[in-house]
Amino acid sequence: MRFSFVAKHRVIWPVSWICEALGVSRSGFHAWLNRSPSRRAQYDEVLVAGIRSSFAGSDRTYGARRVRHDVLAKGLDAGLHRIERLMRQEGLRARPRRRGLPKDAGQRHAVSPNILDRSFVASAPNQKWIADFTYIWTAQGWLYVAAVVDLYSRRVVGWSMSSSMTAQLVTDALIMAIWGRGKPDSLLHHSDRGSQYTSEQFQRLMADHGITCSMSRSGNVWDNAAMESFFSSLKTERTARKVYRTRDDAKADVFDYIERFYNPRRRHSTLGYLSPVDYEEQAKLA
Repeated sequence: MRFSFVAKHRVIWPVSWICEALGVSRSGFHAWLNRSPSRRAQYDEVLVAGIRSSFAGSDRTYGARRVRHDVLAKGLDAGLHRIERLMRQEGLRARPRRRGLPKDAGQRHAVSPNILDRSFVASAPNQKWIADFTYIWTAQGWLYVAAVVDLYSRRVVGWSMSSSMTAQLVTDALIMAIWGRGKPDSLLHHSDRGSQYTSEQFQRLMADHGITCSMSRSGNVWDNAAMESFFSSLKTERTARKVYRTRDDAKADVFDYIERFYNPRRRHSTLGYLSPVDYEEQAKLA
C-alpha cells in the first residue's frame, strides 16, 4: 500500500521524500514498480474487462450479484466479494432504487376480492398475470405506461402507452398480452382497484375471455409488490435519469427497455439470475 501511495504521488513530490516519510527504501519501491504483475493481478484485469462490459451492457444498473452472473456466463470464475471489490476499485456503482405510486381520482365500480393474496409464484406460464400502470414525465406532459407481467417468468407480456390515464390504456395492454400468449385458459389477473381496472370496458374484456379478476386491498401496495418492483426497475434503470423532449421519445425508450433489455437480457434474482426469456426457454427444454 505504501508503494502504491508513492507511485500515485511521485508526480507531486520527489520519490526520495515520500519514501523517507513512509519509511520505505527507494530501491524497494523501484523493484516493486518494475516487477511483473502477479497472476492474481493479471486475472483481476481480465475480470475488470468482463465487469465493465456487463455494467455497460446493463446501462450502468447492475450491482455486483448480477454482474457476477454475467461474468460467470462468460466462463470467468470469481466470488461475489471479489466482484464487489473490483467494482468499488473501478468506481462502478449501480443507481439506487426510487419508488413512487400514481394517483387515481376516478370512481371505482366493479371491485373484486384479493384472490392472488400475495402469492407471487406460478408453476407454469399464463396462470397468474399482474398489472398496473405508471407515469413518466416529458416536456409534452405525462406519458402513462401500462404493463402486464406473467408471474411465472416475470416477463412483460403486454404493455401500452398513452397521454391519458384511461380504461383504454389498461385494456390495450391486456389485449396485447391475450393475443401474444395465445388466448390462455384458467388465467388469474391481478391489479389494484384503480378506476381503469374496475371500468365496465376492462371488466367486459376479462369476462369475454374467461379471466378471473383479483384486486389488491384498498391502499395496500404490498398486495401487488411484484408489479411495483418492475416499475421501480424501469424507472431506476432507465427513465429516472432521462429528460424526454416528447412523448414519442419516452415511448421509444420504454419499448427499448422492455423488448431489448428487460425481457431478453435482464437477469432476475427470483429466476436464478436468468432473464425472463431465457427462463421460459430453459423450462421448455426441461
